[in-house]
Amino acid sequence: MTNDYTRGNFKAGLKSLLSTRLRSFWTMLGIIIGVASVITVIGIGTGIKKQVSHQVQHLGKDVIVIRPGQIHGNTGVGSAGVDVLSGLNVSGALTTKDVKTIQSIDGVSAVAPISVSVAKITRDKIPYSNNLIIGTNGDLPSLLNQSVAYGSFLNYEDEGTYAAVLGDKASKRLFDEDLPLGRSFFYNGKEFVVRGILNPMNTTPLTEQADFNNAIFIQEEIAQELSNNTAPLYQIMARPEEPGDTAKISQKIDAALFKTHGYQKNYKVVTGGKDYDSNGTVLSLLTQMIAGIASISLIVGGIGIMNVMYVSVAERIHEIGIRKAVGATNRQILSQFVVEASLLSLFGGILGVALAVIINLILRLLTDLRPAISIEVALLAVVLSVLIGVFFGTFPAIKAARKNPIDALRY
Repeated sequence: MTNDYTRGNFKAGLKSLLSTRLRSFWTMLGIIIGVASVITVIGIGTGIKKQVSHQVQHLGKDVIVIRPGQIHGNTGVGSAGVDVLSGLNVSGALTTKDVKTIQSIDGVSAVAPISVSVAKITRDKIPYSNNLIIGTNGDLPSLLNQSVAYGSFLNYEDEGTYAAVLGDKASKRLFDEDLPLGRSFFYNGKEFVVRGILNPMNTTPLTEQADFNNAIFIQEEIAQELSNNTAPLYQIMARPEEPGDTAKISQKIDAALFKTHGYQKNYKVVTGGKDYDSNGTVLSLLTQMIAGIASISLIVGGIGIMNVMYVSVAERIHEIGIRKAVGATNRQILSQFVVEASLLSLFGGILGVALAVIINLILRLLTDLRPAISIEVALLAVVLSVLIGVFFGTFPAIKAARKNPIDALRY
């Protein structure tokens, strides 16, 4: 009997919602926006954490990164689709002397500098502007866990020579072919010969916008020579001989650089794991804070449901009087309106999840963000929306249940 009555309440609730479709939609809109906002914000935060985690796993937690005191940048994008990095301002500086200092430390197996400049090159008398020139050495592929598709990377025997290695996209953009080994181009009056093509990179050690697939890699000393020592050294990467010695080697590097920098802490030494842990903690806190702010719209949606349910009660006073006259109890009237409010919030929650999925697809198609929508978060958001609907729907339901049947029939 109870199940039949519950099914009857659901049918009556659905009939009521369908009879006022437009009003029901506007009532659900607050819940829809709230659920979509919460899921999207959490999805973006989770996605960014996964991207950062992927970079850490790709580089390895034993990689030690030395950076200038602070790097500030803009989002200027060159014609090659790379962040030209021209707006990066460095507080504190790294030099080739720092590279040699780190290489001289016992227990360090690999060290690679990364200097960046943006230059115009010429190939077959055709000028190409906004090319990302990376000055480095032969240790970079091992530190980035990066492989060479064709040819070979720069090595220490090539120091002082004008050899170049191209990123996967740079190869196609500059030479319009997949395998331009042996081809040449001119940079600052010097002829460079292409000796290798890298496989596509899944990560970049500077910024997400600085696409190393579009970069040209040359020897660090040549990069400094051709730029009159103005190519900023943005980063030095190092790896200990033993992964378990990462913390100890990191301390040695810190102590050595502190001494060579005149006992000034105008640089930063971090390991992949620590960098990720600190960034992940901050990102989690920001995600939780923004999700909390977004969830306010859920409460606003619940208040909207309450207001509309009050209107619904006022419109159906005569119906309530008839039902009470034929034997309906206060509890049955109460459950009828609570079920109706629950259905409003349930459908709003489901539509909110659908909207979040659409936003997720749009972000993936139009931006570099990769939001990760969790089924658990989506279910939790729907359940939370239903609970909010039940809570705010209870107040008008109580008002309906307490109606005097005689007064209701006279209405």
